[in-house]
Amino acid sequence: MTEKNLPPFQSEFLKPKYWGLWLALGIFRLILCLPYSCLVILGKSLGKIFVKLKFGQRRMAIAKRNLALCFPHYSESQIEHILRENQDSIGMAIIETGMAWFWSDKRILKWSKIEGLEHLNNQPAGAGILLVGVHFLTLELGARIVGLHHQGIGVYRPNDNPLLDWIQFRGRVRSNKAMLDRKDLRGMIKALKAGETIWYAPDHDYGRKNSVFVPFFAVQETCTTAGSRMLLRSASNSVVVPFTPMRNADFSGYTVKISPAVDFSQCENDIDTATKMNQLVEKEILKAQSQYMWLHRRFKTRPNESDPSLYY
Repeated sequence: MTEKNLPPFQSEFLKPKYWGLWLALGIFRLILCLPYSCLVILGKSLGKIFVKLKFGQRRMAIAKRNLALCFPHYSESQIEHILRENQDSIGMAIIETGMAWFWSDKRILKWSKIEGLEHLNNQPAGAGILLVGVHFLTLELGARIVGLHHQGIGVYRPNDNPLLDWIQFRGRVRSNKAMLDRKDLRGMIKALKAGETIWYAPDHDYGRKNSVFVPFFAVQETCTTAGSRMLLRSASNSVVVPFTPMRNADFSGYTVKISPAVDFSQCENDIDTATKMNQLVEKEILKAQSQYMWLHRRFKTRPNESDPSLYY
């Protein structure tokens, strides 16, 4: 699978209903031409605006609850500190998505470095790689950075807006091979069997269907996809390699850390596989805790429909 299979431009995109989006996109691309130091200031400002909006306040309340559930031993001040840093990351995520989709390769390489690339390049010939990239707010940019050194195939949810989907798709294959719908399990298995690298993020709550309930940090029964087991069982030539895209603490750029492959061969069922995958995800999150997407209601699905919600 070497062709990008870019979706064709549609004449529909030129209709008046899309003019506002085209204008916003043009302004955004002009903003992205600013020096990185200016983009950092803008990103932090967007984070401050976000937490003042009603939607943002609701999401930050979810983030606070997630942190309290995952780390019950943390003090209130520890959680507040993480939330303050997470606020900056939320604003920066908007800027970093634009950087990932529109910056040149040269500019991306100038502001990034990658560690542990040998864990991707030194795998056995023909082995498929399940590249686990959990939902950090820097994930879009991290995928672009890794793709400049080792191309892979992304897994995503198509956007309901066809123009946004077209822009998103083209942005995400700037330095990678192709994109697959996250529901296309058959396509993922086929790619892994062909020795491709598949971007895979198993750390969200996708509902009770095809999921199991296993520990995630201090939450003992967390809805976790059972798809990992199916992928690894169907593509037995595959290895699991995690990576973490981190924004440097001093805002001097980005460091992507690729970890050694994790052995899942002793996992005998969905429960074992999901438990081990969650342990892998936990380890990666702790490398850049305040840059993780805590805004998502990770624990919305409970083991029984009658169980009370963990969110107030």
